[in-house]
Amino acid sequence: MSSIELTPSQKKILRALTNLHKESEDAIKGEDIAEQVDRNPGTIRNQMQSLKALQLVEGVPGPKGGYKPTAAAFEALEIQQMDDPASVPLEHEGEAVDGVIVEEIDLSSVHHPELCRAEIHMQGSVDIQEGDAVTVGPTPLSKLVIEGTLDGRDDTNNILILRIDDMIAPAEEPDH
Repeated sequence: MSSIELTPSQKKILRALTNLHKESEDAIKGEDIAEQVDRNPGTIRNQMQSLKALQLVEGVPGPKGGYKPTAAAFEALEIQQMDDPASVPLEHEGEAVDGVIVEEIDLSSVHHPELCRAEIHMQGSVDIQEGDAVTVGPTPLSKLVIEGTLDGRDDTNNILILRIDDMIAPAEEPDH
């Protein structure tokens, strides 16, 4: 199976589609996806054309129509995820949290550039309250560690929103 390279916005749209579809099992309207990823529906339609061409999305015609992810979509997202998501540790108040898989760390605080935030997308549930200290990382590839305070949660999407207090990335090894 050849790996499909998706652009960040394609990934975002595909992930929104697969998440919405998991909840409803129905075809998902472009408007709903647009709302989820904060883009206009026209942009979504254009992106869907390219995702259809990659056979990651099928269009469903008719009044109840919309888009459905294909099995390949889940596979493509899986490949785009961290190689071994289970290897990203999550600590709560200094204690390691078991049974949680960190799928993605999203540092795009587009809406509030002055507030540094990280969204931690995960599988599994944690009992973390707002204001609690949370440490995520090191990540497999960049070995990034994020220390922050829980600022909010999005339980429908299993996202923890952290206010970042400190980000520690190891210095690059000099090339020999």
